[in-house]
Amino acid sequence: MRRRIARTAGGVVILATVALAPTTVAQASPALISAMQHDFGLTAEQVQTRLAQEKTATEVLPAAQQAAGAAFGGAWFDAAQGKLVVGVTDPAAAAAVEQTGAATAHARVNAATLDHAKAVLDDSPAPTSVTSWRTDPRTGSLVVTMQPGAQSADVDGFLARARQTGVPVTTTTAPRPATESAGTVGGDPYYINGNVRCSIGFSVQGGFVSAGHCGSAGSSTTGWDGSAQGTFVGSSFPGNDYSYIAIGNGWWTVPVVLGWGTVSDQLVRGSAVAVPGTSVCRSGSTSHWHCGVVEGLNETVNYAQGAVYQVTRTSVCAEPGDSGGSFISGDQAQGVTSGGYGDCTSGGETWFQPVNEILQTYGLTLVTA
Repeated sequence: MRRRIARTAGGVVILATVALAPTTVAQASPALISAMQHDFGLTAEQVQTRLAQEKTATEVLPAAQQAAGAAFGGAWFDAAQGKLVVGVTDPAAAAAVEQTGAATAHARVNAATLDHAKAVLDDSPAPTSVTSWRTDPRTGSLVVTMQPGAQSADVDGFLARARQTGVPVTTTTAPRPATESAGTVGGDPYYINGNVRCSIGFSVQGGFVSAGHCGSAGSSTTGWDGSAQGTFVGSSFPGNDYSYIAIGNGWWTVPVVLGWGTVSDQLVRGSAVAVPGTSVCRSGSTSHWHCGVVEGLNETVNYAQGAVYQVTRTSVCAEPGDSGGSFISGDQAQGVTSGGYGDCTSGGETWFQPVNEILQTYGLTLVTA
């Protein structure tokens, strides 16, 4: 499915393939419900219940974090309870947090301490066999992921620095992530300098955002139809993985994420951050529409080109050419596809660059319905 979008002579945009957006997530389109049934193994009724619970969790989070104060140990969505769970280091803070509608759990370390420990690692040289590191509020630990069989003095030194932060350290293994750009293939959302294909993330006033590794400032883009589209105004990779492309040449912006016929095209209504455990879906030009859950925030991924900080880990698959594409939870923009490992046949994991950081960096405004 491609852009079935028309502009009238009076400048009114008609979104021909976009159904009227529901006023609540409980009224999600049948196609979205079907996709989540497939990816999560739920009934249609269970999908609607989960979406409503996740929306509530997102809305409760700011008040719950404020109520926890210095005892805030992070938060996540617990599908079994159907609500937001907030870790608290001080039991005395639990009652105030629970009054906001969140559940509580004991946290060994507060979020500020975990974030500081991760910042120490971010400033440390990482061996190539260490693929990523992040904080995990559910275990109150730093999670360091290495390639299977990784064993060297450099790895031992990195783990020693992690333990010297004073917070618990958990180690896991996984293949090395890679960015998801690709060579030219016909019929895709946009090309960079005529030979690299990536995917549009989200419309912003004046253009769209995507991944930084797709192109550098000054690079030109063409659209899926081969027509001149725009120019990279800003781009950052590694360190970050985001870019801003200003458009012209008759292109315009709409608050839409393509559903590729798997689901109805989705309208974007905001960019509230989804906590770990929340369902999230990705749209990309190669593997199209897939869903999973947010597994962790503020992770550092150690790509071959260098580390990228403060990305979000998900259980969603991706493939080359999906880079820059949209991650969305309900109707809330989450981020642009950075990289991952595996594919959408055998499975894998994918990281995204949070969209709010991109908006703040370039002073952009998300286009919303």
